[in-house]
Amino acid sequence: MSTSQHPARSDAHGTDAPAGATKDGDVPLGPTGRPLREIPEPPELQSHGPATVLAMCNQKGGVGKTTSTINLGAALAEYGRRVLLVDFDPQGALSVGLGVQPHELDQSVYNVIMERSLPVDGVIRNTKLEGVDLLPSNIDLSAAEVQLVAEVGREHTLLRVLHPVMKQYDYVLVDCQPSLGLLTVNALTASDGVIIPLECEFFSLRGVALLIDTIDKVRERLNPKLDITGILATMFDPRTLHSKEVMARVVEAFGDTVFDTVINRTVRFPETTVAGEPITRWAPRSAGAAAYRQLAREVIGR
Repeated sequence: MSTSQHPARSDAHGTDAPAGATKDGDVPLGPTGRPLREIPEPPELQSHGPATVLAMCNQKGGVGKTTSTINLGAALAEYGRRVLLVDFDPQGALSVGLGVQPHELDQSVYNVIMERSLPVDGVIRNTKLEGVDLLPSNIDLSAAEVQLVAEVGREHTLLRVLHPVMKQYDYVLVDCQPSLGLLTVNALTASDGVIIPLECEFFSLRGVALLIDTIDKVRERLNPKLDITGILATMFDPRTLHSKEVMARVVEAFGDTVFDTVINRTVRFPETTVAGEPITRWAPRSAGAAAYRQLAREVIGR
């Protein structure tokens, strides 16, 4: 995919800073307040797999977790990556966002978790997006948290489920439920990295310390390779001082772990949920679509 197909970098970040805003008069600044890092065009792949597994995780709800999972997956596919999206939330919002009605599912990720004889590739569904598949979920998954408690190696259940299909994909994105329970620990145990969507709001910032503590414990006890891939600032409103202050504190606390890409508030995202499509298809020339393409470049580059 050539860069000419996408809006300019300033659009990708959705910043309202004056054109040519610079530091020391020559280095462009992004919404994070840092000089923009050069992100190369993702190389074309000659083959696929094994997959990098990324958990989209935050115990606070309403921070753009599901929206980011869908749109990052779609953007990665535009760059030629094969992607599996795993709906690991009993609410099934990821499935709904891709046009699947959870209550109509005969089988879901719950069945694969609880029935060892059921192959995962029989439950994975194609989506409308080329290169993007879905392992759907529904309310049945809420029972798994209780039922897994008595299982030996219960924290490794999702890892076992995903193992047979890892070679088919370049990325597996797991949309976690908004809690730090056993399902989320399963997702972290199965993952290579964590992306933390963080709403640019003060109370969201306070909760991140607890999540990072959980990530540290999983790394220490269950998954030594687990790392924080990046912190993604979402629902950023460049018009408000509050958003800018929270952004400054996030960058101060986490440094280069914070993605350059920032997701602005926009009415486009609720529209895409109703349409059952990612913003890269619903409004491909919008700033939101450009932002997730930019995020995909950053993720591939890391």
